[in-house]
Amino acid sequence: MAAQKTLTAEQANTLKTFLDAKNGSAKELARAQAIYMKEKDINFDLIKEITGLQRSAIYKWRLKFIKKGIDGLLDRKGAAPRALLTKSQIQQTLNVLKSQSPKDFGYDADHWTTTILGHLLKEQYNVQYKTKKPLYLLFKKAKFTFHKPGKQYHKRDQAKIDEWVKKHKPKVKRYLKEKDTVLLVGDEMILSTQTTFQKIWLPVNNYPKIDVANKRANRSIYGFLNITNGVQHAFKKERQNSVITVKVLEALCKEYKGKKIVLYWDNAPWHRSKEVKAWLSKAGCKIRLELFPPYAPELNPQEHVWKEGRSKTTHNQFIENIDQATDKFVDYLNNTVFKYLFLGTPA
Repeated sequence: MAAQKTLTAEQANTLKTFLDAKNGSAKELARAQAIYMKEKDINFDLIKEITGLQRSAIYKWRLKFIKKGIDGLLDRKGAAPRALLTKSQIQQTLNVLKSQSPKDFGYDADHWTTTILGHLLKEQYNVQYKTKKPLYLLFKKAKFTFHKPGKQYHKRDQAKIDEWVKKHKPKVKRYLKEKDTVLLVGDEMILSTQTTFQKIWLPVNNYPKIDVANKRANRSIYGFLNITNGVQHAFKKERQNSVITVKVLEALCKEYKGKKIVLYWDNAPWHRSKEVKAWLSKAGCKIRLELFPPYAPELNPQEHVWKEGRSKTTHNQFIENIDQATDKFVDYLNNTVFKYLFLGTPA
């Protein structure tokens, strides 16, 4: 293939002269630099980091340079950009959006943006819109929606999570039907003096300021949601460890004396420590521990309880006294009913 040929000394010198002169546009110079670096056997990852060009784009521009010289690297000149796509071009663009990614066209991005689409239309069809609205309409026709990507843990195994849900849905329904069984979901969080912010609606030109603390202090909170009635049991603690966890479990046993407790929580080290196992083996109350699958916090309704509680008591607040703030937070949790679904079953 022509693109694989080694550049001649004259071609390499032409590239270097063009780069030294710095007379081209930023994109033209990036293309030349990428080709020159490739010729010097520099790693593709480093070339991409410096020039922003993918491997496929580098080979494309290298082939153009071999065929046409520097002219092959220059931005396309010609008639002024047109304002509209033809029907055929619209259909072609929709097909591209549905079946390809920006990386297929040399962009260092996995997902489409209005900027990338606008640049591609200019490059492919010499069409340039004055506003973003036509680009929004193209995305809409392609049945795209505009929203932020969600977050998930890198080590998350969706297949295992799906299998866990399939296994535990009938178990949860069975636990809820058992007359003397209490079904709880639990979690821990840390409340600190660091100010957390939440978006709020304000009049135009109204820009309030909220104090932030320089000192950092925090308290731990253990929280347990009763899935049957939505009642919360929250405990303020200095930290999270095995000894404190045992004391919290003892408090739950006193709260539900004579009942069987089924508790779903995560795989934190202090949940499965030898101290907790030893206590379970001789505890006076009946308690069964079930573990959530790794990296699946969205399955735990207690996560929603934390979020609602923070929204109502600590967001957009300067926390000067960590104990007062924690007491207020815990008091709100323990005096509020939280009706959240657990594996499709409402509290």
